[in-house]
Amino acid sequence: MPDIRIHRDHSLGLGQARKVAWQWAEMAEAKFDMACSVLEGETSDTVEFTRSGVNGTLIVAADHFDLHAKLGFLLGAFAKTIEGEIQKNLDDLLSGAAAAKAKAKPAAKARKK
Repeated sequence: MPDIRIHRDHSLGLGQARKVAWQWAEMAEAKFDMACSVLEGETSDTVEFTRSGVNGTLIVAADHFDLHAKLGFLLGAFAKTIEGEIQKNLDDLLSGAAAAKAKAKPAAKARKK
């Protein structure tokens, strides 16, 4: 079975990374008919996802995401396309969260004065 492995470093911290992971899980459920569950931990969370022909995990840490998916025989032929779509979705969510974090920092500093 083909495997997909994606690693993304980030500087969001665990709280914001959890929000991104929840957004990703909701998108995967809606767009790809995945069943997702989240196992929260002290230093990292694990999003488990599955549907017919694919299962995997997304490890969510304070400084990185690690996604590992196993594709069944029929979806294996589309592994590159599926991997590209997952990368795009995750990168879009991460860049949006990073932009929101950067925008919020000056506002937080302004309130402290």
